[in-house]
Amino acid sequence: MARGLFITFEGPEGAGKTTQAHLLGEELRRVGHEVQVTREPGGDPLAESIRALLQNPELALVPRAELLLFLAARAQHVERVIRPALEDGKIVLCDRFADSTVAYQSYGAGLLLESVHQLNHFATSGLEPDLTLLLDLDVSLGLQRQDDWNRMELRGVEFHRRVRAGFLALAKEHPKRIRVLDASRPVPEVARDIWACVEALLRERS
Repeated sequence: MARGLFITFEGPEGAGKTTQAHLLGEELRRVGHEVQVTREPGGDPLAESIRALLQNPELALVPRAELLLFLAARAQHVERVIRPALEDGKIVLCDRFADSTVAYQSYGAGLLLESVHQLNHFATSGLEPDLTLLLDLDVSLGLQRQDDWNRMELRGVEFHRRVRAGFLALAKEHPKRIRVLDASRPVPEVARDIWACVEALLRERS
């Protein structure tokens, strides 16, 4: 591949995004691909510092400040990590990306949807995933799976239901890019379906 592939993992809390991203990375490496696994917010020293702020339950961030912190981390991450890896022909697997900002900060926190889309575009310089794997499950089940709760998980069930609704709305809006997978199933079953989606994309690109 002249340009690498950019694959993102999205979904509510407790959906298993991190686990599945690492499993996919291992399988892709096994069949000979160069892979960069990263996360948002984070992936770069500056972005990781912003992540620590965003997850601190003692900080009372207003929604606009929270949004701008996420976007600052994303801008840094895209330019320092994601774009260079794609230019090197790697497959980049990212645990959350711009869809999470739409779901959490617009559908969840109530910020204007059009503004969030515009700011996301600015932060990414128009970079979009080639494939987004939306791991969907009931909000209550997802929160039950969480062991270490940060500021996001503490927002309550209704907030997270709005977030899930946002993800599903995005999936309807972008059916070719976003594949919805039932994340309530055992990890190996979800991983099998993810691999089928990625194999299809690799065949298409080759």
